[in-house]
Amino acid sequence: EVYRTVEEKFLAIVKLIDDCKERGQPILVGTTSIEKSEYLAELLKKHGYKQIDVTDPASFIAAQQQEGGKAKVFAVLNARYHEQEALIISQAGLPGAVTIATNMAGRGTDIQLGGNVDMRLDIELGEMPEDEKRAVREAEIKAEAEELKQKALAAGGLYVIGTERHESRRIDNQLRGRSGRQGDPGHSKFFLSLQDDLMRIFGSERMDSMLQKLGLEEGEAIIHPWINKALEKAQQKVEARNFDVRKNLLKFDDVMNDQRKVVFEQRIDLMDGDTIQETVADMRHDVIEDLVSRHIPERAYPEQWDTDGLLEEVRTTLNMDLPVKEWADEEGIADEEVKERLRRAADEAMAGKAAKYSPDIMRQVEKAVLLQTLDNLWREHLSNLDHLRSAVAFRGYAQRDPLQEYKTESFTLFETMLAQLRQITTAQLMRVELVTEQPPAQPELPEMHAHHIDPVTGEDEMAEPRDPERPETWGKVGRNEPCPCGSGKKYKHCHGALT
Repeated sequence: EVYRTVEEKFLAIVKLIDDCKERGQPILVGTTSIEKSEYLAELLKKHGYKQIDVTDPASFIAAQQQEGGKAKVFAVLNARYHEQEALIISQAGLPGAVTIATNMAGRGTDIQLGGNVDMRLDIELGEMPEDEKRAVREAEIKAEAEELKQKALAAGGLYVIGTERHESRRIDNQLRGRSGRQGDPGHSKFFLSLQDDLMRIFGSERMDSMLQKLGLEEGEAIIHPWINKALEKAQQKVEARNFDVRKNLLKFDDVMNDQRKVVFEQRIDLMDGDTIQETVADMRHDVIEDLVSRHIPERAYPEQWDTDGLLEEVRTTLNMDLPVKEWADEEGIADEEVKERLRRAADEAMAGKAAKYSPDIMRQVEKAVLLQTLDNLWREHLSNLDHLRSAVAFRGYAQRDPLQEYKTESFTLFETMLAQLRQITTAQLMRVELVTEQPPAQPELPEMHAHHIDPVTGEDEMAEPRDPERPETWGKVGRNEPCPCGSGKKYKHCHGALT
C-alpha cells in the first residue's frame, strides 16, 4: 500500500497492528533504521501501547501473555537492545506479540509460533533441581506452548509488516521470509509513502501533485500492480548502480593490493634472511648512483658539474667529508670514476663499523633499521594513496579516466617510496653509532639469618649467643629484660637508655 505522506503510512501501520492484536496474531514490524523503529515506538505509545522492559526475561514473557496476548504492549529490537536479541526473537511468535525490529535484527533464528519452548524452559527452570516438581512444571510449559502455537496458527501465523522498501530487493525478501517458516502460515505487507527515500529518487513529487488533482483523500491508499512493478524497477536500477560502484572500488583496491603484495613479499624475505648485507650494499650503491647522476649529468662538461651540491649531499646522506672538488679538478676524470670512488669510500666506512662493533651486531642493526624504515614509509604511502583516490575523482570532469590516472600516479608514488627507502636507510646506517652500557651493579643484599622463636621462652633458638662485649650479637632486647652487658640492670635503664 502506498500513501502520500509518512504520517498517513505509519497511522495505517498502527491500525493494522490494532487489528492483528484483536485477533491474537503475532506481528513483526521491519524498519530500515533505528530512528524509524523508535519513531514507530513513540507513535504506538501515543496510541495507548506500552513498551516492555526486556532486561528481565521472566517479566518480559509474562507481559507478552497479558490478557491472552491482547494487552497493548510491544517490544523493540534494534542495536540498542542487541544483548536481549535472542530473548525478543524467541518470543516474537506468541499470540498478539508486537515486535518492532530493524530489517537486519534477529536473522539466523526462526520465529516459532507460540514462542520458543527451550528458551522458556531455561528461563523458568534454570535453577530448579531435577525432581518431580520440575518434571511437572516442564510438562505444563510444553502444553501451554502448544496451546499458544495453535492459537497463533488460528489467527493466521506471523504477520510481517515492512515500513518501506529497501534499496535492495534481497533485504525485502529476507524480511518477507521471517513469516511462513517451518511450514507455518504467514502474511507480509509493505507500507510505502511518496516521501520515502526510494520513492523520492524517482520523481514522487509529480505523482503527488497528480494524486492531489485526482482527489486522493487523506489516509487513502494506492494499490495497483503498476506501482509494484515500478518499485521493483526502481530497486533494480539502484542495485545496478550500487554494483557498478562496488565494482569500480574493487579496481582501485586491486592497484593498492598489487603494491601490497610486492612490499610484503620483500618484507618477508628480509625477515627470513640471515643477513641483508648485500641488500643494504645495493641500496647504498643505488643512492650513490642517483647522487652523482643528479649533480654530474651524463655527457656534461666539467664546467657544468655541480660539485658544491654533490659535496653537500655526500655530507648529508653518506655522512662523509670527501675531496669531491679535488676529484672534479683532475684531468680526464668522468662521472663513473667519481661514482666508483664514492662507492669504495662508503663501503670502507661500513666495513670499519662492522669491524668496530662486530659483524653480527651490524647485521642485526641493518635489519632493524631497514624494516622500521620500510614500515614507516609504507604507512605514509597508504595514506597518500587514500588522498590520491579522493583527488582523481575530479579528473573525470576533464574527460580523463580517473582509474587510469590513479594507476599512473600511484605507480609514481610507489617508485618515490622505494627511492626514499634506499636514501633513508643508507643515511641512517652511515650515521649509526652503537653505545655499549655496562649492566647496573646489583645492590648488595643484607645478610640473612634464620630464626626460630621458642613458644615457651620466646627466645630465638637459632640466633648466635649474645656476647656482652658485642652489642651487635644481642638482637632485639625487651625493655624490661636484664641488659645483656651483665650489669644487672634492666635494659631500659642501661644500654636501652642510650637509644
